Amino acid sequence: MTRRLFGTLCGLVLLVNFGRTVFAPLVEPLQVAFGVGPATIGFVTTLVWVGSALPRIPVGYVLTRVPRHHVVLTAGGLLSVSAAFTASATSIWTLQLGALAIGIASGGYFVAAIPLIGELRPDRVGRSIGIHGTAAQIAAVIAAPIAVAAVTALDWRAAFWALAVTTAVTTILLAGTARAIEGQIGTGPDRDFSAVLTHWRVVVVGLIMIVVAGFVWQGVFNFYVSYLIDAKSIPAAQAGGYLTIVFAAGVPAFWLSGQLVDRFAPVPYILTMLGVYATSLFMLTRVSGIVGILSCSILIGFAIHSLFPALDTWLLGVLPSEVRASAYAVFSGIALLIEATGSSAVGLLTAAGYTFDAVFTLFAAGVAVVLIALLIAFHGGSIPQPAAVEPTGE
Repeated sequence: MTRRLFGTLCGLVLLVNFGRTVFAPLVEPLQVAFGVGPATIGFVTTLVWVGSALPRIPVGYVLTRVPRHHVVLTAGGLLSVSAAFTASATSIWTLQLGALAIGIASGGYFVAAIPLIGELRPDRVGRSIGIHGTAAQIAAVIAAPIAVAAVTALDWRAAFWALAVTTAVTTILLAGTARAIEGQIGTGPDRDFSAVLTHWRVVVVGLIMIVVAGFVWQGVFNFYVSYLIDAKSIPAAQAGGYLTIVFAAGVPAFWLSGQLVDRFAPVPYILTMLGVYATSLFMLTRVSGIVGILSCSILIGFAIHSLFPALDTWLLGVLPSEVRASAYAVFSGIALLIEATGSSAVGLLTAAGYTFDAVFTLFAAGVAVVLIALLIAFHGGSIPQPAAVEPTGE
């Protein structure tokens, strides 16, 4: 039954991430439907990610009072209602409100589900988070084809109605499974939110590991198509296909990274992926041929998506169980709020006259500086290591 609960969580996370990523391929249909320009619809897509960041720290406090699987179920219910509300939107402000609510549901889900998975499968945390992340990444890959199919067959609302109904069914299945094994889940709430303060060093190290890389990623993928068109003279349709390939590289990245960090120490793996990430981004600014551009782009997509499950595994491994959920909520809330400004930074720098190549070279250098600092800290013994967990079977 534990395995069934984990499988249902993987189904729900696919829907959660689909809700966050489906707005991007619907930008053009939404502009036509509501008679607005790209700036207005761009604000709608921003609201999804702002919404995903805002509830994380408050939900971390809620988790000191409410079991984690109850929060996951609440997030599933909110996502279903929010998707239906978005599908029914008749004005731009109701569309914006729906996008914000979908983001809030996703943020609540992730801060409760990741620690829950760590408790459900303590002997294979990395593998489990990797599989869970793979399901989420599949949503990012299929969002565009599903959105296009929905618009072609019906209209943009069909995608959100389908999301609402599917999420409702999945949440009901999850509730039934959780109720059947509630006594076996063993995931009581963190009782003292203030205890997070005693582990602030772990949270800060985690933020250093991911915030700069995530900030850079937000800037790169949001402007990737524009970059290829302007700097590499690649046609728009072809550039969009390349972006899909970048996201597709994240599917094996989540899966493989989850396997590797269970077998090897996670910190060296994280540092290696940071090195690959910085190098491939720097090389992207120097290559010009299709093979070189695609190779660097795939490495960028693989490296950044490898970091996410590896870092989650490390964080859950070094935090004690009584503070795990609330500390993860604080960590992810701060991280996502900072990372979300990456695209704004790229927009401001390019508007000031800097080329994309100059901006991305600066970003790669920033990641390299962080990597050097982390290498020094690691060799000096300043980065905590997770305790080994003996396999226990299911």
